Amino acid sequence: MKHHLGPGLAILALAAALTGCGNSTGTAPAASSPAAGAGSSASSATSSGASSSSASPTSASSSQAGAAVDLKTASSSAGNIVVDAKGMSLYFFTKDTKDSGTSACTGSCLVQWPPLTTTSGSPTAEGVGGKLGTITNPDGKKQVTLNGMPLYYFVKDTKPGDVLGQGVGGVWYLSDPSGAMIKAAGQGY
Repeated sequence: MKHHLGPGLAILALAAALTGCGNSTGTAPAASSPAAGAGSSASSATSSGASSSSASPTSASSSQAGAAVDLKTASSSAGNIVVDAKGMSLYFFTKDTKDSGTSACTGSCLVQWPPLTTTSGSPTAEGVGGKLGTITNPDGKKQVTLNGMPLYYFVKDTKPGDVLGQGVGGVWYLSDPSGAMIKAAGQGY
């Protein structure tokens, strides 16, 4: 009887899909974007083992032999911005307080603005000049911070290069490579 293995295999397949989706540089992602959740292929289920202890659409293992980075930069219609390992745009929330150790985005806010999470104690970056860190969310996950501010995805950004969250509600903004909030030309936070 195989039905007692069903949930376990489903979790393993989901974890493998989240950790096995590579990017164009061949490195494994440190965190998954909202777009990578349910539509991900589980074809690499046998190659990733059981490296992920969490199976949510917005988190994946970043312990892939230290090769993965949490943040990098990419060119977009808003200029050069900070993105995750897969090229998905990341945002600051102006209602967050710098270095507070908490996120002001809670409840239904997190449905539209999922946090960038990591399993690493020390997030890494390529081409990003700001100070990296983490805060612990109420669910126990580590959210990546840049210059003391938590980072988020926008659920309507479905592919690398999308910047649909820029300026939403006058409180959500992209980051430039130095870790400054992009509000308008020449303006940081």
